[in-house]
Amino acid sequence: MDTEQQHRRKRKRGVVKHFHVSSRSLFLCFSFFIFLLFLSNYHGFFTHKPPLSSSTLSLLYSSASFSVLDDPLQSTTAQTTTLSLSLQHQILFPNHYLIILNNNEKIQTREVECVYYILNGSSPGSAKPVLDVEVQVQPVQSIDYYDESRSVARCPFHETNSSTSGGVKVVDLRRFGEVGRRNLSGLKKQTPQSWDRVAYEAMLDGDTVVVFVKGLNLRPHKISDPTNFRCHFGLRSFHKDGVGASFLLSTRAVSVAQEIVRCVLPQSIINKPDKARGVRVTVSNLSGNLRRQVRTLLPSVARIGSGSVHKESSEKHELCVCTMVWNQASALREWIMYHSWLGVERWFIYDNNSDDDIENVVNDLDSKGFNVSRKVWPWIKTQEAGFSHCALKAREDCKWVGFFDVDEFFYFPNEFHRPNELGESSSTSSSGVPGEKSLRSMVANFSSSTTIAEIRTACHSFGPSGLTSHPKQGVTIGYTCRLQSPERHKSIVRPDLLDASLLNVVHHFQLKEGFESYNMPEHSVIVNHYKYQVWESFKAKFFRRVATYVVDWQQDQNKGSKDRAPGLGTEAIEPDNWRLRFCEVKDTGLKDYVLSVFTDPVTGSMPWEKHLL
Repeated sequence: MDTEQQHRRKRKRGVVKHFHVSSRSLFLCFSFFIFLLFLSNYHGFFTHKPPLSSSTLSLLYSSASFSVLDDPLQSTTAQTTTLSLSLQHQILFPNHYLIILNNNEKIQTREVECVYYILNGSSPGSAKPVLDVEVQVQPVQSIDYYDESRSVARCPFHETNSSTSGGVKVVDLRRFGEVGRRNLSGLKKQTPQSWDRVAYEAMLDGDTVVVFVKGLNLRPHKISDPTNFRCHFGLRSFHKDGVGASFLLSTRAVSVAQEIVRCVLPQSIINKPDKARGVRVTVSNLSGNLRRQVRTLLPSVARIGSGSVHKESSEKHELCVCTMVWNQASALREWIMYHSWLGVERWFIYDNNSDDDIENVVNDLDSKGFNVSRKVWPWIKTQEAGFSHCALKAREDCKWVGFFDVDEFFYFPNEFHRPNELGESSSTSSSGVPGEKSLRSMVANFSSSTTIAEIRTACHSFGPSGLTSHPKQGVTIGYTCRLQSPERHKSIVRPDLLDASLLNVVHHFQLKEGFESYNMPEHSVIVNHYKYQVWESFKAKFFRRVATYVVDWQQDQNKGSKDRAPGLGTEAIEPDNWRLRFCEVKDTGLKDYVLSVFTDPVTGSMPWEKHLL
């Protein structure tokens, strides 16, 4: 009997114990479900230990897009229309606001205006109510197509009255004639992002992503240690309709230099690269001491777009050219027509906030068969990064890519003027004209080299040559007096043989290990750099230098730099006898050649003048 009772007690305990285990399992499962539910609604979790700065998380994962004028004032009786645009980001540049907006339709500069909301009695992100809103309007400076999903607009700075200068300012866009404003609570959250520290562009390159970043403060002209850097991806789940929960992936950096971080791609993007379009990317870096290291995300407006590198073309152009310009539309025709004669087959023009007629000039040249494209590049003082971006983009189509400016012209003294033993130029083309395709022939001679990946050419700097106004027939004909000694050089590179860091110093690139540069003999080829032009043209250089590590001339720094003109201060004041300066050698070699080859026998004009006739 006692034994039977003991068995019953054991069975009862077993049932109780089993019930206890089942209850605990249910509790754990329920807790895990709640945890997963929490994660599915929380976008910012990380797998690595160092804490992230929270100040930038909202910039990476907030929707950051809002309809322009989506909440018209209830008190107004004016008829309003819904603008089919939404703003993604605002960036505060030193002299204007850059507005990044979604593309739903082609919109013209004349159709929109900049709206400034000054929110008084509140601070950015605070819960305090907005006591007063002042609305002011100015014309938009420009609006441009940026990529397949975004446009960029530039709004000027707007001076506020002293009574409202302490308020929070938000910049918006609206069509002319529209009345209304957005929701006030939304306005408070959309203060402009500082340009000092932001990821601004991204490109896929094979199994890696190249991210362009402002504010890393790395050593110029050096490759940095990538150990402390990572890339982060704000993704949508790859559903058919493109709608899904956002989440964050993080990958290690494999190279870092200046403003460029290259990271491996997450496996999900490698598997479906076509789904990566629109994915936002940013960069983080590890800082602090060994006891407490902090990983900080940079704010980001960078998205992977159609500019990413795809499979290379089977048939490539022998020679292409990249350049970055600001308000140089008037110089493009002469520069492109001349170098196309020398054999350049493809042109990549990076437009750095021009407000002249550059779009029409590029379209006109392209329609005439010069194969020219314009890339809107709104990022100021990023010439090195822009050249790296172009090197990646051009690699698909080009064996060699030249990087030089619109005031620089290649000149072949021997090819242009010295006949060979048969009485013809040594570079006579099939058309019988000496010198044609000389530049293409030069680079083609190195295409089979197993060691040469960069061709360097020295520059002669020309002065105003006694002129006081821009030469009507072009710089190659007008400027004929230069300095004696060459200055600097310009490079033509093999884009497939550049270092993974894409490091460049404007004039040349870091090459892959095992490859080197070759310096062309000066008697064979030289670059005529029409550097010191008439004062009216030259003084534009005081506005801003485009290179990242070149000090703007208004600043009282690096006065001995070769980038500056000797004897000039920090203000655009014409010095005495400017027209006679920088004249040590009379050099009409290129002028004589251009006149002999390009002059129209009927009108006497140059081909780049015909649009003026």
